[in-house]
Amino acid sequence: MALSAPGPSRFLSPEVVAGLGTLELKARTIVEGLLLGLHRSPFRGSSVEFAEYRQYMPGDDPSTVDWKVYARSDRHYVKKFEHDTNVEVQLLVDTSASMAYRSGSGMTKLQYAQCLTAALAYLLTGQRDAVGLGLYDDRLRDYVPSAVKAGQLTRLLVALDHARPGAASDTATALKQVTDRLRRRGLIVVCSDLLDDQARVVEGLRLLRARGMEVVVFHVLDEAELTFPFEQAGTFRDVETGEEILTHGASARQAYLDAVGAWREAYVTELRGAGVDYQLARTSEPLDLSLLGWLGARGRTL
Repeated sequence: MALSAPGPSRFLSPEVVAGLGTLELKARTIVEGLLLGLHRSPFRGSSVEFAEYRQYMPGDDPSTVDWKVYARSDRHYVKKFEHDTNVEVQLLVDTSASMAYRSGSGMTKLQYAQCLTAALAYLLTGQRDAVGLGLYDDRLRDYVPSAVKAGQLTRLLVALDHARPGAASDTATALKQVTDRLRRRGLIVVCSDLLDDQARVVEGLRLLRARGMEVVVFHVLDEAELTFPFEQAGTFRDVETGEEILTHGASARQAYLDAVGAWREAYVTELRGAGVDYQLARTSEPLDLSLLGWLGARGRTL
């Protein structure tokens, strides 16, 4: 895919990304959009030794483009490095039943989380970090151990591609199961709608921070969950518990928005207070924009 000049038009809507084909192509497209939004790659190791430049060629990993050189010369040059693995990363994706929700024509929450996680896997394996993956609902359903070896990105993308909505969510249990398998301190990235026992989720993430882990949470929510655009009377059903409530959309909107606002603010306050990076990921927004929001908040470094 050709690289284009940075600008607002670089962002691709979730609807466009959804129609791109393979998960690998989606991940690559998201990464290219992300990197065009930054003057330098934020994913750099602490022990990276510069080797040489060469001109960018189709098929090269876009994360190796030197954007400082591009800014001076208007040409794309690739930096070649010798890397030491410096981070162990575990990507954790919520595949519970509520993640199947989609209000419009774009992506479900699960599809959005899959693409977001695939883009991170593409970036991190490209810099030779040890990357693993966990898929969970009420417990850990699939697990790819973190590793730096040939074919690891393919293993991660295949597992992600096979993810399907399952049972009710139990994030705290999944966090415990994944943590027990980690060999050393590192980074854990959670993609979830957090429709769960809030106190247990927060406590599970706090425990990870207490163990010296860096933790990032992408809070994946559908636009309708944030704005409640429903006007007519109807029955609303919890897909995980089966509980139903009959209400009038327009009449219930303000009470709903107040409750959701307080619920989300509690997550923001508790998690950021515990040193957990929190990033809202709206399924209506471009995926590279969601990643840029997180990277901008952390000073564009990993």
